Amino acid sequence: MDDLIITNMLVLGGTAFAAAVILYFVSKKFAIHADEKETQIAEILPQANCGACGKAGCADFAAICARADEKAFANLYCPVGGAAVMQKIARLKGFSTKDKPSTIAVLRCQGNCQNAPIKVAYDAVSTCRIAHRISSGQNGCPNGCLHLGDCVKVCKFGALRMDKKSGLPVINAAKCVSCGACVKVCPRGLFEIRPQSPDGMVYVACRNKQKGAVARKNCAAACIGCAKCTKLNDQIKIEDNLSYIPATVDVGEFGAKLQKICPTGAIVYKEKLRG
Repeated sequence: MDDLIITNMLVLGGTAFAAAVILYFVSKKFAIHADEKETQIAEILPQANCGACGKAGCADFAAICARADEKAFANLYCPVGGAAVMQKIARLKGFSTKDKPSTIAVLRCQGNCQNAPIKVAYDAVSTCRIAHRISSGQNGCPNGCLHLGDCVKVCKFGALRMDKKSGLPVINAAKCVSCGACVKVCPRGLFEIRPQSPDGMVYVACRNKQKGAVARKNCAAACIGCAKCTKLNDQIKIEDNLSYIPATVDVGEFGAKLQKICPTGAIVYKEKLRG
């Protein structure tokens, strides 16, 4: 019996040793050696792994940057690291880069407690995604902010907070990196990543697609599709009773004028928020 046990142990031990030797040589033969440039690029990146670049994470973005030729590289951008990080990577690869305009998230809603008073109480799961499916919102606007803060919860950079007085999320321009997490999580599409011109930005802070009288009933600052803004600049279009100002509109020339001409205050004009 003892001899059988010893024999089995020797067989098992020998098999394990042989497997270990085989695995060692296989791992050496098929080992994937990290590209030195890829490693260097990864060290430059902020390692936020937010996916704002459109890739799986910083490691994936670094690998793509390392393999990219100059033409492909021109289409790559890390919103968190910004121009400074992309310039460092470009120098590492021997490429030149073009400056890209600074961008920031904006909230396209002014449905605060004053403009859009609460009409019904919401007493269910405290998440915007569920509330959007079962309710038009406490203020009755089917397109407005639900005030439950999903956007704040997903922001990794502390750039969003819920304002207790207004009930709306507030964007900290100094901390916003344009990662787009708020854009993705908001079930009503209230956030937009917009470029800043040297003169700032101008946009319609409303997503209500109801007709004018109904929209105003739900929110005093709603866009009513009056088309006054379109007469000032032909780039601005009205669709589904809602005006949209493209980022190509000259903010320096039209920003203050557009804000002034809007009868409900739905158009917001802001001077440059950050460098």
